[in-house]
Amino acid sequence: MGLPLERLAARALQRDGDRAAVEFQGRWFRWGEMRQLAETLAALIEASGADPNAAIAFAPRNRPSAVAALLGLLAERRTVRMIYAFQSGAGIARDVQRLGAAVLVAAQEDLGEDVLSGLRGAGIAVIGLTEMFAAVIQGSERATSQRDPDVPDEPRIEILTSGTTGPPKHFPIGYDVVARYATATGEISAEQEKEAETATPVLLFMPLGNISGIYSTVPPMLRGQRVTLLERFTIAGWHDHMLRYRPEVSGLPPAGVQMVLDAGIPREDLRSVRAISTGAAPLDPTVHRAFEAHFGIPILLSYGATEFAGPVTAMTADLHAVWGARKFGSVGRTLPGACIRVVDPESAAELPPGEQGILEVISPRIGPHWIRTSDLAVIDEDGFLFHRGRADGAIIRGGFKLLPETIENALLLHPAVSAACVVGVADKRLGQVPAAAVRIKPGAESIGWCELETHLRLHVPATHIPAMWRIVDDLPKTPSFKIDRPATLALFEN
Repeated sequence: MGLPLERLAARALQRDGDRAAVEFQGRWFRWGEMRQLAETLAALIEASGADPNAAIAFAPRNRPSAVAALLGLLAERRTVRMIYAFQSGAGIARDVQRLGAAVLVAAQEDLGEDVLSGLRGAGIAVIGLTEMFAAVIQGSERATSQRDPDVPDEPRIEILTSGTTGPPKHFPIGYDVVARYATATGEISAEQEKEAETATPVLLFMPLGNISGIYSTVPPMLRGQRVTLLERFTIAGWHDHMLRYRPEVSGLPPAGVQMVLDAGIPREDLRSVRAISTGAAPLDPTVHRAFEAHFGIPILLSYGATEFAGPVTAMTADLHAVWGARKFGSVGRTLPGACIRVVDPESAAELPPGEQGILEVISPRIGPHWIRTSDLAVIDEDGFLFHRGRADGAIIRGGFKLLPETIENALLLHPAVSAACVVGVADKRLGQVPAAAVRIKPGAESIGWCELETHLRLHVPATHIPAMWRIVDDLPKTPSFKIDRPATLALFEN
């Protein structure tokens, strides 16, 4: 039995204070700075009067302060409830109250008056992060709300899912699951720590608030491996890392593959790279082929979800060497302990190899039961999984899965909107983007898409904001008078 996650996090924060930890915007932040912020945050939460078992709402941006805060919360055995920072202040306040947290920790810049006014009187303490400093917000020093009865005795990280198994929801992942993913055994030997200290820095760009961000950030932090942190993925940041550190393996978000091609990066600049991994969203096969043909670097696809507590299949380098050409586009075979099957959407009967149906998964990190997804898939006769899209009509924008109904319902909250239809339009970089056709109520004051976008940002995250708009006299209908989504899609393709 290895060390629990809280012990691993606490041990990481006790490293030599002068040792480099996180590179961000050209500066190296040291472990001493990480420890100081974590300790300050712990003291502020204790001073707030929050119950030791109370949940902490965390709206992280990809900053060294957020990484330090996460390690500190883990070291204190806190249940952490992740919130998207990239939404309106009213949305952040609404999420904090809905989740029943005692304390909100967020970047100072995200704590505007719209957040604070939404939390006043709710008994929720608010702590802001700036650079490597944490401070309580004046007027929000005390956590006086009652302990949430749903907070378990064992701490966990609750992450907003992207919708693989239905509408997005907060999904709990136990500390033991994260520890096993991070270290396999829960042990980090002195030799492993020494090797990690001199290893090539890991490039981090996935949002810290989702499972990909946690699973890419926590393991190197616990091992003591240096990391280079990007606030968000950029070609300039990724290219710079390739040139300065010459890694043998790297990763890209699916949208980033096209961005690399568009940037005209010379083949020589990626000469050290032996493989590129990607996941979280489908990759356009045309883009996939073009990248491999131009750079001669294999792209290794994988498939996973928050509800699986990580990946369950992957096209590894070894598999690609043998099967790559014959299994182009596959997200690989199952990882150890995982099981997959495809079932008929009506009867739930398991389908034979080669037939398309609904994907079901057993994840060893979750338990022995089958988890039904909303994904269409095929498993071939050699056990390779091919993802074929969504059965629920979700729009996959980069790594985010958006339900059209969520956006439509938010639009209908505007007093001038009488009907709305949201569809997914193909996008070369992101795979799909949402597009909204809106009908205005007769007699209502004329409004434009800018006002509708401003309204929408009060109710949904930034990822849900349509990239295209049409104000229409009426929405296309089917013979049964339902909204005709294919005809609506055609409005944006002409």
